[in-house]
Amino acid sequence: MELPRRLPPLREWHFRLPVLPRSTLLSWGFAALIALLAGYLVAALLIFPAPVLSSRQSVPRVLGLALPDARQEIQRAGLVPQDGGTETHPSAAPGTVIWQDPPPGVAAQAGLRVALVSSGGPPKIPVPDVAGLDSGIARRLIAAAGLVVTDVESVQAAVVPGVAMLTRPAAGTPLPAGSSLRLVVSIGAPTLSVPDLLGLSQADARTRLEVAGLTLGAVTRRRTSDAAPGTVVAQKPAAGTLAAPGTVVDIIVARSP
Repeated sequence: MELPRRLPPLREWHFRLPVLPRSTLLSWGFAALIALLAGYLVAALLIFPAPVLSSRQSVPRVLGLALPDARQEIQRAGLVPQDGGTETHPSAAPGTVIWQDPPPGVAAQAGLRVALVSSGGPPKIPVPDVAGLDSGIARRLIAAAGLVVTDVESVQAAVVPGVAMLTRPAAGTPLPAGSSLRLVVSIGAPTLSVPDLLGLSQADARTRLEVAGLTLGAVTRRRTSDAAPGTVVAQKPAAGTLAAPGTVVDIIVARSP
């Protein structure tokens, strides 16, 4: 049976590193340098995008700034601000930047245009068309739209009393939410009593009608022996008739027999 061979002490061991040619060492060093450079570029451009060259800048964050301040920040970064228009926003104050393109943090070449979109304030509400609706329904419809009826104006109109006629501002007018408007409501057709013109002269009849809010219409002359010449002997509509303002009243004036 063979016994294991005794190993010599560690101090008696001798190690020799392989001797590589100088060209091989240079090739390995160059390859390592290339690998390090490639890793840095991948990290700088893809993982942590940031300016690599002095001619590139990082787009600053200007969201929430007033438009003039945002423009100054863009210019200080060596970029060119560009007006991107306005859009409605439920909470941002008018004139505040709500969008920028390119977005913040992107590496960009000097002189790149950065579009800035500012807030136009909350969206406006068109005044609803409530003409012909009951005034109560009209008020509820206006409130549901986000507007407020602060005044009701009553007018005489040839429609059922209590019906909405129009709004001021008019229907379709865009208003900010919570704006106030006036609702015009009918109180019914106007009623004027036609005065009694019989026995009056033509001039007095005209005056009486104008005072009452009515208009003298056709004047017809008729021979009669029952009334003094030049006086009114008949009228249409008759005295006491209810009429709207401006209604025309025709008269017949007596002539000498």
